[in-house]
Amino acid sequence: MSEKPYYGPHEDQATIEIERYFLAGDFVAGVGYGVQVVLWTSCAMYLWRQRHRGRRTIFLLCYITLLLIVETMFCVVQSRTVQELYIENRNYPTGPWQYFLDTQNLAINVIFYATVFVMTFLCDGLMLWRSWTIWTASGRVTAYLVNLFPFIMLVASFVMGTLWTLQSSHPGLSLYSARPHAYGTAYYTISLGTNIILTVLIILRLLHYRRTHLAHLPAAHAQQYLSLATLVVESAALYSVFAVAFLVSYAMNAPINQIWLGFATAAQPISTYLIIYRVAAGTAWTRATMDTHTLTSTHIREGSMPMTAPRKRSSADVQLTTEFSVAALDMESGEEK
Repeated sequence: MSEKPYYGPHEDQATIEIERYFLAGDFVAGVGYGVQVVLWTSCAMYLWRQRHRGRRTIFLLCYITLLLIVETMFCVVQSRTVQELYIENRNYPTGPWQYFLDTQNLAINVIFYATVFVMTFLCDGLMLWRSWTIWTASGRVTAYLVNLFPFIMLVASFVMGTLWTLQSSHPGLSLYSARPHAYGTAYYTISLGTNIILTVLIILRLLHYRRTHLAHLPAAHAQQYLSLATLVVESAALYSVFAVAFLVSYAMNAPINQIWLGFATAAQPISTYLIIYRVAAGTAWTRATMDTHTLTSTHIREGSMPMTAPRKRSSADVQLTTEFSVAALDMESGEEK
């Protein structure tokens, strides 16, 4: 019995592995995009209903729309790249992957790197804004000091990301070439470090608030702040885990980095949508708060209400539990009301 003829590509095994993971990463990015569309729809519907609250709601609506546009461009150019490689130029000398490396200056490839960079910067900016919002409750000077270093890191990641995008889009180079690879590793290291630092700052502030202001409140009310802290941890971990996996595999030049890149580019916007919807809408804590008799730390400090005497929920409580800014939760005397 004769052996089955070989119909595979005439490329080395390493290149074939890269192409396999490249296609797999494209599939992962497509699935992630579908999840993002669902989350964007939910966020947009909520924010549109709450548009009368002011400019901040409109800003968040514009922000998530811009994020979706950038992610849509990313998925479109990635799909077009696959078409260019394996349909339009499948017989390119030395194979489709070499065609990809030789044509990094094409518009679709430049847009690919630019959208990854812009999307990461937008999500990092949101994390910095959240940290600023929460720490402003301790005073603007404190907020400036606490967020100064993360801000410097964000600027540094912007610079490194710009250099990485420019270097990766040169003819004959790609994100796997020596110089772009060095810039890319530095860029993702700074970006990931910024996310981790901001997450820690947010958690520390929330836990400090709970210890100092909720020590005498009912356990059910205190639990909501633990839930909020848990949300922050989970949202950061969703992106951080995949970003670390991509960074390590990318630094090692392992082909599987393409799959982790697909997960990371999808997880970061998904985390952002979850933050905007669950924290902005208050769904992480509103139900339990409004089901119980809400007590504010202001009332406790003023001694206007005994701990053992529940009261009816007033309009002020409803405002406290529906105000979408995290700062409204942290204000000790209702400064934003």
